[in-house]
Amino acid sequence: CKIRGAIVNNTFHTSISYLPSRVDSTVKKLNISELDNLLKRDGILPITIGYTKNNEQLNVYAEDLDGRLNIITGKKESGKSHLAKILAKGLVEHGAYVIILDLNNEYIGLGWNRDGKASSINKKVIVLEAGKDLRFTLDYIGKASVSSMLKYALDMPAASMREFSRIWDSLANASNLTLASLSRAITTWNVNELIRDAMLSRLHTIIGSRLFTDNEDKSIKFEDIVRSKSEGAAIVIGMGKVSPVIRRMTVEVILSKLVELLEGNKIPPIFLFAEEAHLYLRDTYWEDIVTRMRHFGIFTTFITNQPDAIDECIYRQVDNIFLFNFTSDADLERISKISLADTDTIKSIVRTLPQRHCFVIGKVVNDLPIVIRSASSPTLTFGETKKFFKMRAKARI
Repeated sequence: CKIRGAIVNNTFHTSISYLPSRVDSTVKKLNISELDNLLKRDGILPITIGYTKNNEQLNVYAEDLDGRLNIITGKKESGKSHLAKILAKGLVEHGAYVIILDLNNEYIGLGWNRDGKASSINKKVIVLEAGKDLRFTLDYIGKASVSSMLKYALDMPAASMREFSRIWDSLANASNLTLASLSRAITTWNVNELIRDAMLSRLHTIIGSRLFTDNEDKSIKFEDIVRSKSEGAAIVIGMGKVSPVIRRMTVEVILSKLVELLEGNKIPPIFLFAEEAHLYLRDTYWEDIVTRMRHFGIFTTFITNQPDAIDECIYRQVDNIFLFNFTSDADLERISKISLADTDTIKSIVRTLPQRHCFVIGKVVNDLPIVIRSASSPTLTFGETKKFFKMRAKARI
């Protein structure tokens, strides 16, 4: 048992200078409504995320996720993605813009309920598969975003980057910035053959990714999506059918472009949900996400079953964390480094959590740790692991 604070004159304080009397004290269990009143949890945009042991409904408020850095973590099949979908759906219901980097194409069902009927956010869900629906023109994405993609996702050498920049400027000045003209310019540019080969090989990868097009009618613009969905939207970026290289290219282009649009106040702040971000996010982005990107208006929620894959700077600055079951000592040691709760509390509670039960700590619960059972979600579930015998049994039926 640990003392988390004291109630003085019907106000909760985390700092206390005395211990309760062993003689005159009584023990009483507070219900959620009493706790909410004492903590003054009175937001206006509730999201029901689960229930306590006594089946009391626990709401978090969208306002407490606004501008925050969040982590949802736990071992495989513990309920992480389920909770992420509840939070994403709730934010969109309240008018937010949510971009989901969907590694396994499991969020594409947000627009539909399990009974086949349209969900409450059906008209707000936009699914864009990388290389299929998600395509951009070079002119729209711009030199900075493409250069970032070439440097970090395709490892283009510095000398080749300088020549590519000159070619880009030349074509842009001539208002002739297309994939075809870029290919011709690289082929005829007066440059060392090794540099030419480096640029051409990257260009072939870009063309093969199908992330770019010269046809404006087949391309998208994020600001156009925001303009057409004035009451909020869930933009699901499907990356389940593309290679790891194209995933990294997709994320580099999207994040660079979003920062540019936010800097220019062309779109409102964005809630970003990143599944297993370590598989496609470059190392230098970790610090960017908790500093520069958050300042401009990208508020990230990481969902992962590998807590050691998240940079320590994230744990030190996280605002809210939703912990599902972990039994590995190495995983528990890693997540116990968060500054929101003491090590003993995290290790003792998280190790014994049943499936679909979650330990919540952070701004959403006024820094008081609470254990809940995740609420059920009516939306369609995708992304489940395919199993041989289960599929064979269905085939026989």
